[in-house]
Amino acid sequence: MPRYDYRCRTCGATFELRRPMSQSDAPAMCPAGHGDAVKLMSMVAVTGTASGGSSAAPAGSGGGGGCCGGGCCG
Repeated sequence: MPRYDYRCRTCGATFELRRPMSQSDAPAMCPAGHGDAVKLMSMVAVTGTASGGSSAAPAGSGGGGGCCGGGCCG
């Protein structure tokens, strides 16, 4: 079940709730009992490595940081 982060407008507390996606926009009550909480934007970063544990750029990608890898950076 997804976790959603909320902030109470009354006391400023931040907290998370596990709830179905269908209830993600439903009103949330903060742990202090205030009912004026808003859902926060969650930023998710997904990182990983190539299979085999190598962190090298794939062949033909240019290998240079910031390059698009399409050969446009000469």
